[in-house]
Amino acid sequence: MAFSRHTQVAQAAYHDLVSLLLDETVTDLRGAPTARQINGRTYWYDRYRIGTAIHETYLGEETPDLLDRLERYEALKEERVGRRRERARLVRLLRSERFLGLDGASGSLISALAKAGTFRLGGVLVGTTAFRFYEGELGLRLSLDQTAMTNDIDIASFEKLSLALGDTVEPPLNEVLGKFDFAPVPSTDRNRVWRWRQSNTETLVEFLTPSFEEEEGVRDLPALGVSAQSLHHLNYLIAEPLNAAAVYREGILLKIPRPERYAIHKLIVSSRRNDGPESLKARKDLLQAELLIEILSEDRPADLADAYSDAMSRGPRWRELIGRSLIRSPESRKRIELSIAG
Repeated sequence: MAFSRHTQVAQAAYHDLVSLLLDETVTDLRGAPTARQINGRTYWYDRYRIGTAIHETYLGEETPDLLDRLERYEALKEERVGRRRERARLVRLLRSERFLGLDGASGSLISALAKAGTFRLGGVLVGTTAFRFYEGELGLRLSLDQTAMTNDIDIASFEKLSLALGDTVEPPLNEVLGKFDFAPVPSTDRNRVWRWRQSNTETLVEFLTPSFEEEEGVRDLPALGVSAQSLHHLNYLIAEPLNAAAVYREGILLKIPRPERYAIHKLIVSSRRNDGPESLKARKDLLQAELLIEILSEDRPADLADAYSDAMSRGPRWRELIGRSLIRSPESRKRIELSIAG
């Protein structure tokens, strides 16, 4: 499958935009940065007092980059106006370099979801909407044909993380979606809503979470204030997500799956859909996997090999689903085998 790349200038501008957006995450501190240990991991909060009540706003899991930004808080706060101008300049540059960016409708919706805290509180953009952001992460020039197959927005998060964070989106996501004319889609459990449909476009926003049980039921995501459809294999996809930038206005910071995990997960999803009435979606899934496997086998073969080996080690059902897709895509199988061989 042929693909083309963005220029080095465009790739550098994209990663600069991500870095500047990350700087913004620590410029609104109202109190003292405070670390908390949750399930063996360290998470940072902005801890502050309002009257007699103590509040904590989640900042993120501890990383060297987050610690560095917290140390540079005062300087970052002073540079905020200049940083916003620089972000706008980088977005203009990326548009001139033919980055697809987001249209007004999708951009305004994702921006509102981000401002409410959706991605800060563990939400990860998945599906075709996430796929288009590999344009920046991999320097991959995507066509409209490769990204315009759906306008639906899928957001996934871990149930246990959502329970543990002790913070919630503000305003509630049902209010955010309501402002864009989305209405809840009835489900078998009337007390749990996990999908919303826009009245004038039929666009769907769906919330998902990994299933660790035999049944793929509906679970709650307290941090996001919504319910979510649980799905097998999703835990693999959204583990260790990446920060990404949407090319819209001055940029939007969000989370997407690692591209190597996305590629292998699409092999799994394609096989699952190929068994049912969604054969067209199954082909789309396989095409996305093939494209990512091709570029990853050239640029990041070790990452691709590790992601494949990880998935194959998770049991016979995983190996069966991946194997069935690779039978339909022998070139992808060859590229993965070469990546493993080194």
